[in-house]
Amino acid sequence: MDWDQIPDQAAIDRTMAGLKERNFNPVLVPDRKSALETLTKMIPPGSEVMTGSSTTLEEIGFIDLLISSRHPWRNWKDRILPEKDPQKQEDLRRLSTTAEYFIGSIQAVTETGQVLGTDASGSRQGGYVFGGKNVIWVIGVNKIVDEMHRAFNRLYEHCVPLEDARMKRAGFAGTTVGKIVIYERELLPKRITTILVREKLGF
Repeated sequence: MDWDQIPDQAAIDRTMAGLKERNFNPVLVPDRKSALETLTKMIPPGSEVMTGSSTTLEEIGFIDLLISSRHPWRNWKDRILPEKDPQKQEDLRRLSTTAEYFIGSIQAVTETGQVLGTDASGSRQGGYVFGGKNVIWVIGVNKIVDEMHRAFNRLYEHCVPLEDARMKRAGFAGTTVGKIVIYERELLPKRITTILVREKLGF
C-alpha cells in the first residue's frame, strides 16, 4: 500500500465536504508555500502560539519561522525549552495546551471528514481535544484515506515506523502509540480550522 499517494480530485472534494460538515472548517491550498502564508495570516499579532511536534509544520517552514523569532506572536516554546527542571517543564507543557492558537497535524483524515490523531504522551491531543482556544491542523492530502479502518492501517503500517526511526535518529529510544483520538465533530463551529495542502507533507 502506498500511503503517500496523492488522491484524485473527487476524493479531495469528498474530504473537504466531510470536514466542513463536522465543523473542521477546511481550506484547500495548492502547496506548502501557500500553506505557510495561509497559516500565518490566520494568527493575529500578539497571540499565544503552541505547536505540537509535527514534521508537516517543519516542512512548510513554520517551525523555522518560530525559531527565528521574526514573527509577531508569543511562542510558548520560548518559555518551555529553556526550562531545565523536568517537573517545571512538564507543568509548562501542560499549561501550553490552553494556548490561544494550538497548531499541528494529524495522522489521517477520512473522506467523510473523520480525523485520527495519536501521540505517545497525548500532549498534542490535549490541545486539540479541548485545551486550545483555536486549533489549526495542517494536513497534506497524502493523509486522506477512504475509511476509518484505513486510517488505523496508515497509523500502524506507515506513521509509527517512520516516527520511531525519526526518534531514534534524534537519540531517543523510539516511539510508542500512547493515546489515540478519533475526531468526529467539533461543537464550537469556528474553533478548528484545517489547512488541507494539495501535496505530500509529513507522515
